[in-house]
Amino acid sequence: MDRYNLTLYRSWFPYLSTGMVWMNHAAVSPLSSRASDAVQNYLRRCQEDEIDTFFSTLPVAAKTKTNLGRLIGAPPERIAFSGNTSDGLALLASGLSWKTGDRIILNDSEFPANVVPFLNLKRLGVEIDFIETHQGEITPDQIEKLITPRTKLVSLSFVQFLSGFRADLEAVGRLCKMHGIIFCVDAIQGLGAFPINVARMKIDFLACGGPKWLMGLLGLGFIYVSDEMQERIHQSYAGWMSNKDYFGEFFNYRTDFDPTARRYENGTQNLVGIVALSESTTTLLEVGIEHIGAHLFELTDKIIAAADDAGFDIITPRDRNKRAGIVTFKCANGEELFSSLKKENFIVSLREGFIRVSPHFYNSLHEVETLHGLLLRNKKMVGV
Repeated sequence: MDRYNLTLYRSWFPYLSTGMVWMNHAAVSPLSSRASDAVQNYLRRCQEDEIDTFFSTLPVAAKTKTNLGRLIGAPPERIAFSGNTSDGLALLASGLSWKTGDRIILNDSEFPANVVPFLNLKRLGVEIDFIETHQGEITPDQIEKLITPRTKLVSLSFVQFLSGFRADLEAVGRLCKMHGIIFCVDAIQGLGAFPINVARMKIDFLACGGPKWLMGLLGLGFIYVSDEMQERIHQSYAGWMSNKDYFGEFFNYRTDFDPTARRYENGTQNLVGIVALSESTTTLLEVGIEHIGAHLFELTDKIIAAADDAGFDIITPRDRNKRAGIVTFKCANGEELFSSLKKENFIVSLREGFIRVSPHFYNSLHEVETLHGLLLRNKKMVGV
């Protein structure tokens, strides 16, 4: 597409005809008509035509992995589907060989999905070192100060769920490589809006869910695992589809794992979710991730200005190099403001007392202007 065709993009989201403004993509995205049509066609086949759609959906699954690979700069054979981000991170945590005294570096601004799988390793004597963050910002220097000879892994979100801080993954990846530390990334709050290149950023393992910025359905995500990392993971969970040539020789019980990341797909996958994610990622790639990022910068610049005008305390970095598609601010009574916006059919998130606004590629400047007016109207109500 030669230009940013906002009118076309908005036509893909039928919910807009209700008058609702959805700026809550950091929680979950609406399904586009393109994805919905693909899902409906798939369900019709299940109901009326093929019934057994397993083999006919394999090319869709392959296309989805190709799309995901394009989004992160990886070959499709290094990608496997997972139930969600947590499942992916748990696969890594449970698959490595841990010794008492091994250490992991996390930070105190992470969503629990990127903490609990690693906290669970404390039963094995693994220690967690938490970076104390300021408004969710994490720097390579902070990480380096916590590195010890026993540090085995750093896990970091691409974008922090509350502050909206976007990490310098390339700098962190270089640091980890220099010290021989595994670098794991939770990509759910940025992938689909901003680019990642796992090779350039020296990412060993990445986990991501599909329903936020990738605009898929709940219950499907994916992992990326490098060739080297796969050699270090001792697969704790396996199923019949983990094997090579799994559809045959059923009574030849074996553990003959596939050489690609497909080995982590233990059994029948969420085919409805794969169909939806295939179409949603195709849409994002057609629009262009670079174009989406530029549009989101324009929107978030205006949202920050609106929050400033209303006198709210913004915790999201103002520097474009440190933010993505999230703007979060605090006011005296966030619950009242959240409820007031909801009554006006303007949907955002209330997280830890903060208001989190997260537009996507089809949201418009006019909608941000509407938000500006609502914030000004409500500033007295919330005690600003």
